[in-house]
Amino acid sequence: MDTLRVGLVADPAKPTEVARRFSDADPPHGGAGEAWDVSMVSEPFTVACEDVETALSRLTEHARDRQWDLVVGLTELPLRDDDGQYLLVETDRQQRTAVLSLPALGSVRMHRRSRRALRELISGMADSAADVDSRVVLPRWSGHWRLLLGMVLANRPWLLLPGLKSALVAALTTGAIATINSTMWLLAGSLSPWRLVAATIASIALVVGWLVIDGGLWDRPKDDSAHARDRARLYNTSTLLTLTLGALSCYVALYVLNLLWALFVLDPSVMGGYLKQPLHYSDLFVLAWFVASAATVGGALGSGLESDEAIRAAAYSKREEDRRNRLADERT
Repeated sequence: MDTLRVGLVADPAKPTEVARRFSDADPPHGGAGEAWDVSMVSEPFTVACEDVETALSRLTEHARDRQWDLVVGLTELPLRDDDGQYLLVETDRQQRTAVLSLPALGSVRMHRRSRRALRELISGMADSAADVDSRVVLPRWSGHWRLLLGMVLANRPWLLLPGLKSALVAALTTGAIATINSTMWLLAGSLSPWRLVAATIASIALVVGWLVIDGGLWDRPKDDSAHARDRARLYNTSTLLTLTLGALSCYVALYVLNLLWALFVLDPSVMGGYLKQPLHYSDLFVLAWFVASAATVGGALGSGLESDEAIRAAAYSKREEDRRNRLADERT
């Protein structure tokens, strides 16, 4: 049985993880009658290029240097054709080279979907008689949202606050001090539920706005074309969703931590005697809610001590972080 030498070139982080899991894959039943010898290279082959043709050219050089029969690049780059449509796959049939956009697979079952997509793509490229599409275009509406959610997932929003050490320390310190402050008890008890909700929304919006402005995270179109504006909107929407989900997850974590802290150190009857009003353990849940808003604001202020590079590292995937750093260097 002949052996097909397959090369996978993956951007760092998530694409590399996906490629490693696929490195022991075998051909599907009924496919080309060849065994697969899969090799993987982790390299940022899309850095400093947003052009798909340039990425395909770099992959062709990899195949030539390593004597691969075909090569597939895995990237977190959103792929687009000349008509502005978003792509899942772009293929050069003549060179047996392809690029797969992982965010276009969506935000759920990423490994299963990527494994199936790679298997089908490699099988089609290996079979010279197969009618393989040179590109796979995403549906205009559902595909756009799937791509956007994939980009947000790649940014790992749940790691936003842990990646900002100063913000984390500021948030935890603010929460610990505010919990035992009698003024916070009075304020929490005086606020109606809708005001507590408003405080939650305002604190999260403050974090998102502060990080966007302080970290220089707003993407601007390179020119005045419709494609450039649409691309900037995609990246900016991804940024806002990432930061909002990250701030929301941090808010929930702060609420839980502040509640546990309050239950551990506070006795409502003692605090009620000090404030000359009846207090119960149920009031601690309201207190923790209000304190979480104050701690979130404290975390936003603490993020001002972080460098722009640290903010981008916490907010983005590795590839997007590199792209943002490169754009920041171009502006300076």
